[in-house]
Amino acid sequence: MKKKTSVVKFSVGKKKFEFLHPYRVDLACGQNKTPNFFGVDIAKAKGVDLIWDLEKFPWPFPDDSIDEVVCNHYIEHTKNIIAFMDEVYRVLRSGATATIRAPYYNSMRAWQDPTHTRVISEATFLYYNKDWRKANKLDHYPIKADFDFSFGYDFAPDWAMRSEEARAFAVRHYTNVVSDIQVVLTKKTSV
Repeated sequence: MKKKTSVVKFSVGKKKFEFLHPYRVDLACGQNKTPNFFGVDIAKAKGVDLIWDLEKFPWPFPDDSIDEVVCNHYIEHTKNIIAFMDEVYRVLRSGATATIRAPYYNSMRAWQDPTHTRVISEATFLYYNKDWRKANKLDHYPIKADFDFSFGYDFAPDWAMRSEEARAFAVRHYTNVVSDIQVVLTKKTSV
């Protein structure tokens, strides 16, 4: 008996796309697409499979179709972070993950680029957790996304080899200790 292959199919204009399970998408990949991912970017570049403006909603992917999203150094540029996060939520399957990397809010990297529209910290992602919104009486916010999340840091070279205790203290008290924050969001199962 032949095993049925699962395929995600979608179209953009007259161009048709399809890809096999697992469905992995690298948003705003530029020339650095993650290997074995479907690359999306606003500009044509090596590795870009779909040219798409991520500020144009909805994205062309079907609801609940993607197993994993990677997005490096884009979220700090988006004009509408709520729409962006809601769209990531819409396209991910229940239990699927999105890994987002951005310059950390108190790093020089977060402030040096004039195209950054916001800074990103651990607290940025609290608003995309329904239980947190309810507990803080913010469930009236127009946010659909509901993620659990964890985070880690890319430490600046001077701090990378220091003890965990020293780094934890430094993150709370000093600037330019962390260059980037990496957040792993997991789409919560709908009840």
